Amino acid sequence: MKGFFKNVLASMLGCFVVLGLFFFMLFAGLAAMILSSDQQYNLKDNTVLTIRLEGTLSDRSNPNPLYELFGISQNDQMGLDDILSSIKKAKENDKIKGIYINAGAFAASGASLKEIRDQLVDYKESGKFLVAYADVYTQGCYYLSTAADKVILNPQGNLDLHGYSSSPMFYKGLLEKLGIEMQIFKVGTFKSAVEPFILDKMSDANREQVSSFMGDSWSTILSEISVSRNISVDKLNILTDSMPLFRDPVVNVQDRLIDTLMYETEARQYIQTLAGVEKKEDLRLASVKNMSSVSFLKKDKSDDIIAVLYAEGTINVGTSRDGITDRRYVREIEKLKDNDKVKAVVLRVNSPGGSAYASEQIWKAITDLKAKKPVVVSMGDLAASGGYYISCNASKIIAQPNTLTGSIGIFGMFPNAEGLTKKVGLTFDNVKTNKFSDFGDITRPMRDDEKVMLQNFVEKGYDLFLTRCSEGRGIPKDSLDNIAQGRVWTGNQALKIGLVDALGGIDVAIKEAAKLAELEDYALSGFPVKVDFFEALFSDQKEEMTTRAMKEYLGVDYELFKLMKEIKEQDFIQARLPYDFQIK
Repeated sequence: MKGFFKNVLASMLGCFVVLGLFFFMLFAGLAAMILSSDQQYNLKDNTVLTIRLEGTLSDRSNPNPLYELFGISQNDQMGLDDILSSIKKAKENDKIKGIYINAGAFAASGASLKEIRDQLVDYKESGKFLVAYADVYTQGCYYLSTAADKVILNPQGNLDLHGYSSSPMFYKGLLEKLGIEMQIFKVGTFKSAVEPFILDKMSDANREQVSSFMGDSWSTILSEISVSRNISVDKLNILTDSMPLFRDPVVNVQDRLIDTLMYETEARQYIQTLAGVEKKEDLRLASVKNMSSVSFLKKDKSDDIIAVLYAEGTINVGTSRDGITDRRYVREIEKLKDNDKVKAVVLRVNSPGGSAYASEQIWKAITDLKAKKPVVVSMGDLAASGGYYISCNASKIIAQPNTLTGSIGIFGMFPNAEGLTKKVGLTFDNVKTNKFSDFGDITRPMRDDEKVMLQNFVEKGYDLFLTRCSEGRGIPKDSLDNIAQGRVWTGNQALKIGLVDALGGIDVAIKEAAKLAELEDYALSGFPVKVDFFEALFSDQKEEMTTRAMKEYLGVDYELFKLMKEIKEQDFIQARLPYDFQIK
């Protein structure tokens, strides 16, 4: 018995020692990570900023510190804010000799690419070199890279320049086979978000608007490539129709689409020569991530703040960190309103819209904020429907020429699954106390009186949307109705019809905010505040981890899963662009 207790105590002691070592190592790792996160990148002479374009671009990077601790890769996401900031620092810092763009598989839309390209053009005023290289240039990366002094392609590489196309998916036939009818309520001739559920091809009105804004966006890209490559727009369209992707790279050089052919090792040697470095080991390459911890040389220490509030994603009701949720953003806006150090706010909107109700709540918060201090909207790739709703009452609205905006319209969808229930042999009965007690029952079609009631509700929502935009933009309501009707416009087009005030990126919006607030010196601060290590450690990671796991497991099919999830969770009254809207 004595030996038994001795063994038990020894085992317990061993367990305590192992647990102690485990927690010691864990806390040592945490401490090391916290200390390393506070360390600034040591920028040295003969450094070249290397911008590796890969993964997915969002307006703002928000890395999760816990992922880094456990070795989970976050290289599939890049922040526009980090890229723009690194280019600005490269321009002002003499230790940076030039910029090397390595273009890869990079998922980014036109307005964001233009924002990066514009910043690169501004950087070239420094006289430093700018070189781009790719094994394969995707169309977007090629557009961005044409800002470079030299565009290099691998001798066995390809250049994809094919133009724009949009191929929406239509679900009508599938729903019919399943026995599901989508009952639609909408206002707006051009409000096409409902079309995939009730048609098998584009309506004439939708085809007209897509052709219009897609053509205008393509013209923006071609005009800038034309200037950089000294090739006429007409010639560029001819070259595009020849499908450079399948041509010998030598021919693309002869047509001046590419400057020269080099393997990547040769391109790096060329960069070394431009940097004036004799030995390879003396050339230092700094990534965008490295540059994020490097301070600006002229760091403003003013107590006056211009806040940049990033609003990216679908607009929904709730407090989730995923997308733009009304209660979370109303809370953020109220904090900015009550913060006396914040003298002006730039609202960066990149959203296809979403819940009409949630959009109204955020509109009200922006209106209250505007009563105390200037609010300038900077539109990203999308600021349409609900995205325009939350923008319309700003002091000024700035958009890129190829931003997609407008889409002022409302719709509602209600499924009728009676056909499906009959197919599988289900029947239902009902007892109710009042006329509309069973409103929303998807196992039967809506009655005429229910349809009238819901259509009136949608029209009331559209009238409110029009009123908000009319008052915010100073456009008579009847005139606004003529350019609303759910129609999507580019930033170029929106400027001409009064939906936006000026063209430009987020820097233009910040300067306008400073002008309205009468500020010469100011500091910039981004909101919502990024999650720090301890907040990430003690917050609920379930939603974010689930999303990442689904992306890993489903791959390209994740977007379809996301679509189904959004349809399931959203309000039945929506102010948004088509669910699967894409330009390729």
